[in-house]
Amino acid sequence: MDIRELLRHLRENESNRGVAKATGVDRRAVKVYRVWAEEKGYLRGELPSLEVLQAAVKERWPEVTLPQQTSLVETYREVVSQLRAEGVEIAAIWHRLKERGFTGGYWSVYRFVRQLEANVPEATVRVERKPGEEAQVDFGYAGRLIDPQTGEMHKAWAFVMTLSWSRHQYVEFVFDQKVGSWIRCHRHAFEFFGGIPSRVVIDNLKAGVTKACWDEPEVQAVYRECAEHYGFLIWPCRPRTPQHKGKVEQGGVHYVKRNFLGGRVITTLPQANADVRQWCLTTAGERVHGTTKEIPLLRFREKEVARLKPLPATPYDLAVWKVVKLHRDGYVVFENAYYSAPFRLVGQPLRVRGGSGQVRLYTLDYELVATHERASQPGQRQTHPDHLPPQKVAGLMLDRQDCQAEAETIGPATTQVVERLLGDTVLDRLPTVGRLLRLRHRYGPQRLEAACQRALEFDDPTYKTVKGILQQGQETQPHLEGLLPLPPAQLFVRPTEELVGSLLGGVTWN
Repeated sequence: MDIRELLRHLRENESNRGVAKATGVDRRAVKVYRVWAEEKGYLRGELPSLEVLQAAVKERWPEVTLPQQTSLVETYREVVSQLRAEGVEIAAIWHRLKERGFTGGYWSVYRFVRQLEANVPEATVRVERKPGEEAQVDFGYAGRLIDPQTGEMHKAWAFVMTLSWSRHQYVEFVFDQKVGSWIRCHRHAFEFFGGIPSRVVIDNLKAGVTKACWDEPEVQAVYRECAEHYGFLIWPCRPRTPQHKGKVEQGGVHYVKRNFLGGRVITTLPQANADVRQWCLTTAGERVHGTTKEIPLLRFREKEVARLKPLPATPYDLAVWKVVKLHRDGYVVFENAYYSAPFRLVGQPLRVRGGSGQVRLYTLDYELVATHERASQPGQRQTHPDHLPPQKVAGLMLDRQDCQAEAETIGPATTQVVERLLGDTVLDRLPTVGRLLRLRHRYGPQRLEAACQRALEFDDPTYKTVKGILQQGQETQPHLEGLLPLPPAQLFVRPTEELVGSLLGGVTWN
């Protein structure tokens, strides 16, 4: 149970006892959360996002992120069982546990023992719900159906959602019990009814169908998101208490097996779903119900459909949750694509929520740390430069077009130097250009432009030359055209006659 689920129960104006029963949170803790939520304004208006609520909880209770759900005595289960088998009283057990390091109170041991021991069967009381208040879900084996793609028969399961007040129901067959099928069946059921009940009663999250649908803790987050999107509360039954959803227990899969599937010729899955949908509107919907003594479909149309919550503008975008590790390169791997996260989290596990359009990364405490567009193909990398170490970003993100554009913002001389470097047909000068352009951060764009101009005048536009000019402050020296002209060439020191005479065999040339 997370804080969002608790708040949504509180927003339904349920009693503290009712919220405690639904969520497993201690009733006294529920009271504290109610006061806090009222002060923060969370019981009215739009429910804040997961990140906002998680931050508010951490601010109010720095040491606590989730309500306590597991008894402190659970660690000593075997000891308590052995002592009770020997006839030891609860008070004595409490003292024995304290000697072993137990820090809880007497009543914690008392409640644990009462839950541990079998009680005498109690009389039950039938609970009826108001129109639109509740739906109950059953999910069980329904025999074999034909897969139209392969022509082979496979095991099939029946999803049944029954509205508690009218007993009107929706049935759908599927070939697996994965979370995707579970969520899609909910969506189809709500669309079939034309609205959404306030609460959906399911088997306990650690037993029955929910164990088959959600064999990983992260999957529970998907169902909670679905519930938030459609605006219904999840109400798990206590373990081994099928009577808590008795309206669908006998009128669900058992009724479908006895009536719809009984004696029917095996068909394909799509055909079975088309037939059972019509069966829900005729045989099941138009019968006189054994308990209400009324017709479910008529009862639904006259009173209950108007009490259901309206459908959202768009159906729920099925998301996949997974816990992954942030590798040393600053990326997590999700469905064969790579997504960056802040480098400070390298080596830590992160929660990934993969929707059809976005991929979000959270810490284990559900703190949002990154949001990416979903990769369109395997192997693609989605990167935010802010996630990478600053000293490594510059070289990694270099681009020829970006370098040329940056050079143009500095000046024409810098642009010419960059173009000559990038025009090298043998060596890739892109890293050198990156170092050259970064000189602007140390010396300023004006000095860099002047240094590039001086390097061009000497026809030596290299990074080493430009950097040397800047280090020695020579970019301010006069340009070549401003220097004094060289003196004219000197005349020969000997007369021409000596040279000519030597050539003609006369005077010797020394």
